[in-house]
Amino acid sequence: MELNERSLSILDAIVEGHIASGEPMGSRTIAKRQKLQLSPATVRNVMADLEEMGYLVSPHTSAGRIPTDKGYRFYVDTLLQVRNLSQDERSKIEAQCRTGNLRTQEMLQQAGRILSDMSNHTGIVLAPRFVSTVFRHIEFVPLSQGRLLVIFVSKSGVVQNKIIELDGAMPTTQELQHITNYLNEELSGLTIQEVRAKIVDQMKQEKNLYNKMVSGALNFSQEVFRGDIEDDVIIEGAANILNQPEFSDRDSMKRLFNAFEQKSNLIHLLDKSQQAQGVQIYIGSQSEYQEFEGCSLITANYTNGTQSLGSLGVIGPSRMEYSQVVAVVDYTAQLVSRALELESE
Repeated sequence: MELNERSLSILDAIVEGHIASGEPMGSRTIAKRQKLQLSPATVRNVMADLEEMGYLVSPHTSAGRIPTDKGYRFYVDTLLQVRNLSQDERSKIEAQCRTGNLRTQEMLQQAGRILSDMSNHTGIVLAPRFVSTVFRHIEFVPLSQGRLLVIFVSKSGVVQNKIIELDGAMPTTQELQHITNYLNEELSGLTIQEVRAKIVDQMKQEKNLYNKMVSGALNFSQEVFRGDIEDDVIIEGAANILNQPEFSDRDSMKRLFNAFEQKSNLIHLLDKSQQAQGVQIYIGSQSEYQEFEGCSLITANYTNGTQSLGSLGVIGPSRMEYSQVVAVVDYTAQLVSRALELESE
């Protein structure tokens, strides 16, 4: 059922009023806020119709209404007017986003802090998928009890760590140096997927097996590059959730912090948004995950000029100031993309 001008005006006023105050909106309040000159009685009738259509709900016994997930979805898809950031806001983001000598990882953490500070919610950043990034350098650090710390560095500066358990004896310092030199010389400039393919291909070439060092390096590197490295999600300002009345009860707060701790569902949503163009908005139950009930996630992907590397965004209550947060997320993603493009040149 299509909404007429009167219904649209009232729904818009309810959503924006609830975002601003956090309180249910009554018909008298809305009659004063909305642009059309309507009586409280007329507004009350329209609110009842909107509730019947699933856009509004009456919390508890309150006479006022608040938007449902469907109401918020309609608002962001149809009524939302994203405001332009002021010059002061742009300058603030730009000043904090200046990379200088920061590594990519540090820059992404800074981007998460910017998103949190500018929105007063939680900033999140999905670091580039390591399996698709370009390998630049590898280092090995022997640990105790047959364990080895492997440090990967990508061309864009992303650092990932992995601990492997060795079946045999720990290589000597000299052997590790030989393996390191060989891998850095042979594999630099390849994606991790290409690295794995090259190792398998070279293992099949018998001529390499005549060289003991090469054979040892290939066997060793097959173990190093086996399996996936866990994707890294940067979360900044998680405590801001505690300031929101929607998450004041213990169960809601525990559910959300478990989602931050486990990260897998958050990674899935961020990965999903990376496949799309522009700013994406996931609202409450529409995110597919119960942990994010009552939340909205606003994301945008960032690139290096040629390919999408990851995504970043803000997570907060569904009652968030979408017009401002969308602008902040979009502009921050643009700045991060610009910085990574300069690094890749």
